[in-house]
Amino acid sequence: MFENRSNLHLDLETYSSVDLTKSGLYRYCGSHDFEILLLSYAFDSSDIQTVDLANGEKVPQCVIDAVLDESVLVWAHNSSFERVCLSRYLSDTGINLDPFADNHQSASVLGKVKYLNPVSWRCSMVWSAYMGLPLSLENVGVVLGLDKQKLTGGKDLIRYFCKPCAATAANGQRTRNLPEHAPDKWEAFKSYNRRDVETELSIQARLVKFPVPECIWAEYAEDQVINDRGVLLDMTLVKNAIAADKRTKSELMQKMRQLTELDNPNSVAQLKDWLAENGLETDTLGKKAVAEILKTASEPLGEVLLLRQQLAKSSIKKYQAMETVACADNRARGLLQYYGANRTGRAAGRLIQCQNLPQNHMRDLEQARNLVRSGDFDTLELLYDNVPAVLSELIRTAFIPKEGCKFIVADFSSIERVVLAWIAGEKWVLDAYIAKNDLYIATASQMFNVPVEQIDKKNPLRQKGKVADLACGYGGSVGALKAMGALDMGLSEDELKPLVNAWRSANPNIVRLWWDADKAAKTAVKHKKITETNGIRFSYQSDMLFITLPSGRKLAYVKPRIGESRFGSECVTYEGIGTTKRWERIESSPGKWVENITQAVARDILYYALATFRSADVVMHIHDEVVIEADKRVSPSAVCEQMSRVPPWAAGLPLRCDSFETPFYQKS
Repeated sequence: MFENRSNLHLDLETYSSVDLTKSGLYRYCGSHDFEILLLSYAFDSSDIQTVDLANGEKVPQCVIDAVLDESVLVWAHNSSFERVCLSRYLSDTGINLDPFADNHQSASVLGKVKYLNPVSWRCSMVWSAYMGLPLSLENVGVVLGLDKQKLTGGKDLIRYFCKPCAATAANGQRTRNLPEHAPDKWEAFKSYNRRDVETELSIQARLVKFPVPECIWAEYAEDQVINDRGVLLDMTLVKNAIAADKRTKSELMQKMRQLTELDNPNSVAQLKDWLAENGLETDTLGKKAVAEILKTASEPLGEVLLLRQQLAKSSIKKYQAMETVACADNRARGLLQYYGANRTGRAAGRLIQCQNLPQNHMRDLEQARNLVRSGDFDTLELLYDNVPAVLSELIRTAFIPKEGCKFIVADFSSIERVVLAWIAGEKWVLDAYIAKNDLYIATASQMFNVPVEQIDKKNPLRQKGKVADLACGYGGSVGALKAMGALDMGLSEDELKPLVNAWRSANPNIVRLWWDADKAAKTAVKHKKITETNGIRFSYQSDMLFITLPSGRKLAYVKPRIGESRFGSECVTYEGIGTTKRWERIESSPGKWVENITQAVARDILYYALATFRSADVVMHIHDEVVIEADKRVSPSAVCEQMSRVPPWAAGLPLRCDSFETPFYQKS
């Protein structure tokens, strides 16, 4: 049907009373008042057409046919938005998407919406991320210096037409702005919509000589399936956790008022003044500072600071985010952003931020969960001194499998340490891993020349091996040890540098890898030639530095230059999103190259595993962990066996997984 129309490029403008940034795409599209306002599209190199749906026009049949035809590639910037919005539109107009939904295994948003198959969808934002460029359409246009950049003023137009407005006497008490309320603005909005398609086409034209590998698009399609499927939330637990927190915080505030006689004891300024009046001067009430003060604080100062620590627990925000994000079927969708960490290609967490959930260590986790879920707050407070801490530990348990299923949680064992050793050729690490030895004990044995048999998990040498492994693998030194809490573990300042030296002596091949990778990067940038070390290729092309991984995937660094580091040594610098979250010039270091490469390879191993789970419903993946909504007959050992399959490009890499089954998400 589409022999001469192999690519469809489109952009939508929409309206919903739901806040997209807080509630996410799926809840946004699930709103009763959701509608598409404008659609601009172009087939291949044909002229851009704009459809004014807000004024009664319909999506053309050729567009509908194209998005339903998997032989047509559908392009957009952040194409998940267009795909999910059009899924809602097609469902509302009576088009049956069930043939795909049966395979997709996704529940509905409003009880009837299924999702268009993502296999034929392409995303210029993913392309930008793959090239190390900014994710936003506006910023990538600026960095690439496009002639057709995103029009300014779009945010004001979106605020005017796409969101509810405040009812005032001046606007006749209306709560929404329609095209007839500002015809000039509406025409500008249509131009803005068209320009977005022009900008998307310009990005693709600029990047055409750097095509995204098909394996990346296959990963993106799988990512979209996981996001469409979502994960079920125990809304009874969520709502009761919010209620328990409200009650507890009220009681804690009342106690603090009684002890301090302050109007607002939660105020940092007021509390610092009160502490000073009682003989305790402090510049900060940060978590670490308060923990240190509590070691010597007299009463009632110590009690007040303990109460403040409980009040400062922010875990309730996660529960509130769950309540805001949950769709009509209580599933949270859109929690992962593919290629969100564009230096390595790892996924990033969104909305609930599953990538940084508090861990749980309670032995009676299920008992505490049942108390909160049943609303038995009196018993909860009777059994637990710190209710906010309990609620924090229960956050993970709010994710549950659907009826008739269980969760299988599986993660790779020591994946970064093993991948690093594999790339560097640090054989003793691989041997210890294959033998299923404790790697921290093996490290301590290697560092201090003490037989493995003489070190157990309680031995202080193991703790030293652990902190050294965590801090030193990517070139870290004394500062990294401190950041990992070495001093809090009881190590003295004098022990830190010798500890770094011992780790480096025990891992000579990893240390050599840092400098070989740095030399290869410099050579590629200086001489515009391909260099290779440890199976990793560095190349320069069209003002880009590429690092080709064993999988064949490339990491991209924009506009690399030879510069000077903050320590005065020669280094490669490149443009990217820095620690300030702004586009800026970033300096590299030997350890940073190796960190990016190692984490990127670990990421590729995870996505290789995800691709093998064709018959399993993955609902989340967090770093190197996979959460599967499984039939009760599926065994965790089968999942481990599947995940432990070594990719064909990683010969010699030992892989091992740990897994367990659970009625709710938790750390084992």
